[in-house]
Amino acid sequence: MMSKKNANFAADLVAGIDPGAQAPAARRPGIGASVLAGRESRLAELATGSVVSRTHELVDPARCRMWVGHNREYALLNEERCADLIESIKAQGKQEMPAIVRRVKDDPAFDFEVICGARRHWTISWLRAHNYPDFRFLVDIRSLTDEEAFRLADLENRARDDLTDLERARDYLRALDAYYEGRQKVMAERINVTESWLSRYLDLARLPEELMAAFAIPQDLRIKHVTAIKPLLKPEDRRQRVFSEATRLAEVQAERAAPMPVPDVIRALALAADPPKRSGSPKKSGKPETIVSEGGKPLLKVEAVDRKGLKLTLLPHAGGTRAEAEAALKDLLDQHWS
Repeated sequence: MMSKKNANFAADLVAGIDPGAQAPAARRPGIGASVLAGRESRLAELATGSVVSRTHELVDPARCRMWVGHNREYALLNEERCADLIESIKAQGKQEMPAIVRRVKDDPAFDFEVICGARRHWTISWLRAHNYPDFRFLVDIRSLTDEEAFRLADLENRARDDLTDLERARDYLRALDAYYEGRQKVMAERINVTESWLSRYLDLARLPEELMAAFAIPQDLRIKHVTAIKPLLKPEDRRQRVFSEATRLAEVQAERAAPMPVPDVIRALALAADPPKRSGSPKKSGKPETIVSEGGKPLLKVEAVDRKGLKLTLLPHAGGTRAEAEAALKDLLDQHWS
């Protein structure tokens, strides 16, 4: 009968191990126990959450789609909006920060959907089509519910300047009904903001399309503009005047080489909401009065009339013509210049 020692010797020979060589670390006394202890410690850390294991992969961006709840308007991305990222990835030779994705089921055209990282996806796709075919899309694969995906995307993008207020506002309005049953207080608590802060974004998202038509680039609107616009929509007669003016401004915007600045658009809408009374000569009332054209378009605002003279504001974007403004100025000169 073969002794235990001889059996081990024979087994080593079959395995191709030199019986005279030093025993591997895992078989040396003390070393194997240390390795096992280290593995047990690592597993314990993962189980308690003190260490998080992530799965990163380099994938084909064409196999990734945008999540339907993504808060960025992917169609608005272009070379200009992604210029910084394009140059960074070219300089580094790779994408440094992974996008957050989750796996797609029952769709043979895609393997993943992008929760956070639309600009990274667009940039890698653009680079692959422009002389960098070897670049791959770096992703961090997560398992997330829709509500968790929304909160994660919001947290990542909240401080980004390249995400417009309007994109964020529309995402919040969609999420309010989709995940929080329209309960604004619950949503504010879940994303850790105040109700008043959230309300301003929701007000921006709720601005009617009839009014939004006045802005050549709606993404230029900010939540700070809502406080000036929202009161113009009540009561109904003011609302309809504002909508009519917005239609006119949309036609003006289409003919301009450059978009009309947002403050000028808001000013024109405000004047339409409360049309000034026509007046041949401003009264010395101390209150601002607006001089309008024959067609009712504001031309000049007389801010003050006193013994020192007149303080005027020209309204070049309110719909009147230069000739009408010149005629109104001439009338003022005739009235007040001795």
